[in-house]
Amino acid sequence: MDKKTKQEIIAKYRLSDADTGSTQVQIALLTHRINHLTEHLKENHKDNHSRRGLLQLVGQRKGLLKYLESKDINAYRELKKSLGIR
Repeated sequence: MDKKTKQEIIAKYRLSDADTGSTQVQIALLTHRINHLTEHLKENHKDNHSRRGLLQLVGQRKGLLKYLESKDINAYRELKKSLGIR
């Protein structure tokens, strides 16, 4: 992920001007990386090292989503809808 893309994602999902690491921002960044790796694995289906990394990212995102759901259910629902997460 290049610097410009990362800054755009942070700007879209941040809660305040100085916010770069809130739960919503972290989930959005992980989702972008997960989507990128998913596309990579469609072309390179034997790349098991990347597949393992993808599974780790999915697990990390799942934990953050669970945390956000317990703290703020409305923010959780809005984020899932905007990112297209099932």
